[in-house]
Amino acid sequence: MLNRKIIAALLAVAIALCGVSVFAADPVQGETPEQAETAVTVPAEAPEEEPAAAPAEDTYVAGPTAEAPQEAPAEVAPDPVGSVSFANLDSRVRENNFNMLALTETIASIQVVDYDQMKDDLKDSLKLLANTSYYLSVTGNSFAANSVQQQYDSLKDTWDDLKDGKIQEDYDAAVRQLENAQDQIVMASESLYIALVELEQNDQSLGRQLNALDRTLQELDLRYQLGQVSSLTLQQTKAGRTSLVSGRQTLGMNIDNYKAQLEMLIGAEQTGKIKLQALPQVSAQELAAMDLEKDLAAAKANSYDLFAAKRTLDDAKEDFNDTGKEYAFNDKQYQYISAQHTWEAAQHTYNATLQSFENSFRTLYNQVKDYQQVLAAAKTALEVEKSNYAVDQLKYEQGTISKNALLTAEDDLSTAEDKVTSAAIDLFAAYNNYRWAVDRGILN
Repeated sequence: MLNRKIIAALLAVAIALCGVSVFAADPVQGETPEQAETAVTVPAEAPEEEPAAAPAEDTYVAGPTAEAPQEAPAEVAPDPVGSVSFANLDSRVRENNFNMLALTETIASIQVVDYDQMKDDLKDSLKLLANTSYYLSVTGNSFAANSVQQQYDSLKDTWDDLKDGKIQEDYDAAVRQLENAQDQIVMASESLYIALVELEQNDQSLGRQLNALDRTLQELDLRYQLGQVSSLTLQQTKAGRTSLVSGRQTLGMNIDNYKAQLEMLIGAEQTGKIKLQALPQVSAQELAAMDLEKDLAAAKANSYDLFAAKRTLDDAKEDFNDTGKEYAFNDKQYQYISAQHTWEAAQHTYNATLQSFENSFRTLYNQVKDYQQVLAAAKTALEVEKSNYAVDQLKYEQGTISKNALLTAEDDLSTAEDKVTSAAIDLFAAYNNYRWAVDRGILN
């Protein structure tokens, strides 16, 4: 949402274009009848534009995110019909998602504002209010004149903010907030994509478990006929199969529902059947390039949350200075002492926000490193299972183990492969979140 200053500026333009209704204005809240009867005096002309003063050294000026120049991304081949790739997900969301398009139009509506024209409109409105107030004063209509004075003062504040660049800063901040919302949509889409890949991997694993259980049931059924196992054991195993089938059906339903959500996010037909392409792999070079302190500094510079927190802190400081001037910085006035505590609380709040951001980023960095070692361990275990399976194959060929025993060894190998795949997905998800934190300042 645009803040009050931006809304005030838009209202100012509306006043200039539509005229000013001076007699319908209500008395200012808190004004006494005696004050309302007092004639007001306003300048007959709006103040001429003055050069904006240079900002003080401690003034915080809103600006673009501190992103390092990036090379142009390599072209990515379009997705085949009925499928989506992770590489194309960002562009497809930005080009086809209705919420994304609405945000894009809102950003455009802010960026198209002509500040020079806004200044001219404000000057015309101020002149109109000044002349109206003067006419009301000389004709003895002090109540209406006082109302016009309030409108004039409010519009004059907007004029001063525009002249000093504050309105422009607020507009730039609003654009940055909306762009952050767009990034959040893309990041959510990527998280959903990764989750779906993992769910499909789980579905395949359940399928293998079901096949293994069917083999077990065949064996138990034969042993039951031979009187080696009880009917209860056989029925319990069958009940376990029923439960497994039910769980897999529920998983399939969730996959369809989440795919429909992904299709909605990319603007595709909602069938729940879109095909996901394989996730990219995190390279050793990308992992080696991670630099905690350097990346943390970039994340802090790119974070909208920290940017907004700093603006809130600056507003608190301005309020404190205004209160101090009002009460001559007199520490015997409770209003000034209260303002001091409020200002100190604002500083602590900002520092807590900054500290929390840094802690979350360091946690994310450590997660990537941990998933890296988990993947390495899973690959080592897979090599062991490959060796075990090769031995079992030889034993089967020699006739020393049964076909079921070989199939069990094959299941063990597939389980080890699943663990490698899952570890790779976890590593990619963590690294992708890390890049969002570094490049866009968004922590998930």
